[in-house]
Order: sequence, then structure tokens, then C-alpha cells
Amino acid sequence: MTARTTPAPALRPAPAAAPLVALLLAVLVALVAALVAVAPGAQAAGYRYWSFWKWSGSAWAYQQVGPAGFVPADGAVDGWRFAVSPDGGQDAARPTATGEFTAICADTPPAAGRKRVAVVLDFGTAADAPGGEQPPAPRTACAAVPAAASSADVLAAVAPPLRYDSAGVLCAIAGYPRAGCADTVAAPAAPAAGGAPADDGPSLGLVAGGALVAALAAGAVWQARRRR
Repeated sequence: MTARTTPAPALRPAPAAAPLVALLLAVLVALVAALVAVAPGAQAAGYRYWSFWKWSGSAWAYQQVGPAGFVPADGAVDGWRFAVSPDGGQDAARPTATGEFTAICADTPPAAGRKRVAVVLDFGTAADAPGGEQPPAPRTACAAVPAAASSADVLAAVAPPLRYDSAGVLCAIAGYPRAGCADTVAAPAAPAAGGAPADDGPSLGLVAGGALVAALAAGAVWQARRRR
């Protein structure tokens, strides 16, 4: 009788754990990138400058045209505010006073061949002032100027001396500030709930996300070893 030989059981190849680990690592990288994107970044810069406004209806509207190129009509109200504001206009600090033409120009009678333009000057707060300077008190004025006068002419008539830089940017009104022109200033941190300054440490979401990443990484390694 011929002895029957029982073949040895075929060895099953070990599961390919590498593709699984690679996939999990790709997911982890995407998660980390998302967490970094939503984490609080450095404070955006602001600019210390005079912003230009016009009274429209019952509110201030940002003036899209510079003072040298804008010719206000008789009865218009120009507004100016010195403050640390973001660049771009619409988000700049507005004058705090209202622009009521009839109240501002009540003592300036009309004159033939001339127009009246009210001006609101807001020199801002001490927090916005350059170091060592104190902002003057806000004030209003009524300019009686030729009909073709621009807003720059109006301002020169009621609030000299003006200071411009070489590019024509208005740097100072009534001599304020004494130096500087649209200087870059670090924007203040937004206060946290309760008025406390915002913490510069990592956010709770970032810490929790980091813990989740670590847990997923550990799970991926454990699964890979278990299936070998």
C-alpha cells in the first residue's frame, strides 16, 4: 500500500497592511491641515490714517473718490476720521458725530458764486494717537468756497495746515499727527468672553483635534500589527 502524503497547508499571505496605513495617514494629514487652517493666526495689521467719508441720508458712507478728485455739491457734508483701521475703506472707523448740514452751516449765509460744504473732523482717540501725541477734540466747520472747489480745497479752507506725502496721500489735518503717514500698526486682539484678552495659546478645538489625530494614528498601527 502506498502511503498517502498529506500536503502541508498553504500559508496565507499576510494581509497587506501598508495600503491601510497609508490611507489612514493621508486622512490624518488632511485633518491636521484643516485644524491648522481654522486655528487662530497672528493678529492682522491695521493702518493709522485719515479716512474720508460723506454724509448720505442719515449715515456716513465711505468716500470712494479721493478728496482731490471729488467735487462736493452745495449742501454736502465731508467727514474725516483719524484712527487705526484696516485697509480697504468700508471697515474703517467712522466719524462719531452726525453730519447735519443745517446745524453745521447755520451761521454761514449763502453767497453768490460760492457753495457751502460742512466738514466734520474726528481726530480719534488716545489709543489711536501716535506715541507722544494727544488728539485734538472733534470739531465741525462750514466752508464757503468756489463752486468748482474739491473736497481737498474745502479741507484746506477750514483745517490748515494739511500734510501730504510724495504720493499725494493725506497724512495730517490741522497739523495732526505731527509725523507719520498711514503707518502700519498691529491690530489689537479681540477681547474674549467676559472682556478678558484673548489667549495666545492653542484653541480647545486644536487640542482636541490633535488628540483625535494621535488616537487615530495609534489605532492604525494597532490594526496593522493585529492583522499580520
